[in-house]
Amino acid sequence: MGVVPNRRPQFELIAPSASPEEAAAVVAALERFARATAPAAAPAREGLDGWVRAARVEGVSRESETDLPDPWINT
Repeated sequence: MGVVPNRRPQFELIAPSASPEEAAAVVAALERFARATAPAAAPAREGLDGWVRAARVEGVSRESETDLPDPWINT
């Protein structure tokens, strides 16, 4: 499964007149609002794609770096 990027904004209060406690309260309220109004996560996919599953089961991979070239082919 792919990694989901973090698309949440990082809140930062830059008001010079607010005390540290007030700034923390405002940022906490924004975080709570963002979590409460976030869209629901997409449901997880059922099972693997057939090709991906077959490749994993059979251990298929691309050319290995340790493979020696075929001595009968002049390439």
